[in-house]
Amino acid sequence: MNKVDDVEVQINGVTYVRKDSVAGVPSGNRVVLVIDRGWIYAGDVTEENGRIYLDRAVWVFNWQSVGFAAVVADPKKAKADIRPMSTRVDVPKESEVYRLPVGQDWGL
Repeated sequence: MNKVDDVEVQINGVTYVRKDSVAGVPSGNRVVLVIDRGWIYAGDVTEENGRIYLDRAVWVFNWQSVGFAAVVADPKKAKADIRPMSTRVDVPKESEVYRLPVGQDWGL
């Protein structure tokens, strides 16, 4: 057994990491929501009667020089222009392209 550092250890040539050092899928109800025509919002999601509602919503207006994955991973580092919404965002369910779970304060 070789200790690599405080996070990793090597046993029989296999490197293992501490469980608490691995970022898992965020828990909670905050998502980045991509809807048709390229609109991107983030917020605390609820669904009711064929509608998607986002509270504490923000609009991902634009970003430069990085891909979408970098924006989701760290919007501040990606220099994303994120604008707060003054009202609850209301989207028809059939307009959703996809959603990504994010941390509870993403974009705020």
